[in-house]
Amino acid sequence: MVVCSSQLVPQIQQWARELGFSQIGVAGVDLSDAEPGLVQWLAQGFHGDMAYMAAHGLKRARPAELVPGTVSVITARMDYLPRATPDGWQALEFARLHDPAQGAVSLYARGRDYHKVLRTRLQKLAERIAQAVGPLGHRAFTDSAPVLEAELASRSGQGWRGKHTLVLNRDAGSMFFLGEIYIDLALPASAPVSAHCGQCRACLDVCPTQAIVAPYRLDARRCISYLTIEHAGPIPLDLRPLLGNRIYGCDDCQLACPWNKFAQTSTLPDFDARAGLSGQQLVHLFAWDEATFLRLTEGGPIRRIGHERWLRNVAVALGNALRAAGEAGAAGADAGALRAALQSRAQHDSALVREHVAWALAQAH
Repeated sequence: MVVCSSQLVPQIQQWARELGFSQIGVAGVDLSDAEPGLVQWLAQGFHGDMAYMAAHGLKRARPAELVPGTVSVITARMDYLPRATPDGWQALEFARLHDPAQGAVSLYARGRDYHKVLRTRLQKLAERIAQAVGPLGHRAFTDSAPVLEAELASRSGQGWRGKHTLVLNRDAGSMFFLGEIYIDLALPASAPVSAHCGQCRACLDVCPTQAIVAPYRLDARRCISYLTIEHAGPIPLDLRPLLGNRIYGCDDCQLACPWNKFAQTSTLPDFDARAGLSGQQLVHLFAWDEATFLRLTEGGPIRRIGHERWLRNVAVALGNALRAAGEAGAAGADAGALRAALQSRAQHDSALVREHVAWALAQAH
């Protein structure tokens, strides 16, 4: 079915608002001019261990190959700052990073798993469209398939690509999730917006690991979000001290971005911060056994890394806190508690955990 209906787009936008989406756009399926950049990024190995990115090849830039029959892509974004986010939240989040003994979890990961929230609502939106137009070939995605999400979002007016490679919106910063519905219904494409980063280098300069190797170029192998979430093996030795107390994800480039003073809070309770994940002491988080980890992360994005990688991440943070305690001449009891926590896992069944614990204990010297 191929139908063109410009009247349908405003209706889709209204339905989307009712479902909690912040903005809806429409993109075409010709992304051919994005292919050279994708090929170069993969050739440089910037995708790290994410072999699926290379395995899918150029399907990422070819929606009609990924889902045959696709002629339009509905793009959606959803603000995710928790409803109780206070004014000055960026400064408060930076302050968390200066408390070495506290675990820092990325803002987006403190609530319900966004994959589930967006995918369910995208499917409901597709069903509403089908009710209006008849049988509709469609498939919804939320960071779950070889889709050039940021490219499609920027082409459809959701914002522009910032120098950190994330999408920026003048009225909402970058604190939002993206989703798409590939459809076999022809809709008029939304107009893209102009870029407004100017000469700003805040995101490049603040990155702890210098993962943004050039404006609009990210080496995932150095990115803390990649290292603490996607990467399954040992964290490279030279990068461990740079992780600080970040145990799941990293928000630094977004915290430093001036546009995020316009970031909007979510309208949904799904992204409210869960108790027990934010502002917790590392020694407490390291004490979680697997059953506790699974219980406290149920329904959230953190669960997918598993207990072993959780302990790996927290061990690195404990090592950095132990080193900081020594450098600051902190009270022996503080350093002693950090060492005791690490020593409790020194004989862990996992070689990955044991190796990171040994490294962390060595930071006291």
